[in-house]
Amino acid sequence: MQEEIVQALHARRPQIRQRWEALLRTERATSPLANPDSLVHLVDWALKEILGSLSLSVSTNQRLTPKSAEPHCACGRNPYLAFYSAGEQSILEALILSQAAQPVLDPIARDSAVAELGTALRRLRNCEVESFCALCQHRATALAANLVAQLPV
Repeated sequence: MQEEIVQALHARRPQIRQRWEALLRTERATSPLANPDSLVHLVDWALKEILGSLSLSVSTNQRLTPKSAEPHCACGRNPYLAFYSAGEQSILEALILSQAAQPVLDPIARDSAVAELGTALRRLRNCEVESFCALCQHRATALAANLVAQLPV
């Protein structure tokens, strides 16, 4: 990702945060922990982590590469699913606006920036979703229900 794009995203942090919170408030809360008032305080931390990993990849001149597949939440109550869905949309919107503001942008660099941003966000999301699911009280019940549903009739 180009350093100018990362700097533009850093400059848009207040707008990203505002949009992330707005989108988070439109999501359906799947549990009390998924209440937007419970999650909104994590936006600044998540943005710091995502933008920090992008800045690090620029400073070390190393592209971010995907690590793992989509996390699976057996019960669907993980509050981070909606949190990172809203975050992905808000930060991707900011990236597109930042790219549109650049008069000459190489299409390969544009696509690479989208891919790297997605990778940075998914890495953090996967870690958080998997950590929360490991502690979930509904996990065993949901996994058992999924196994029963897969049995032949």
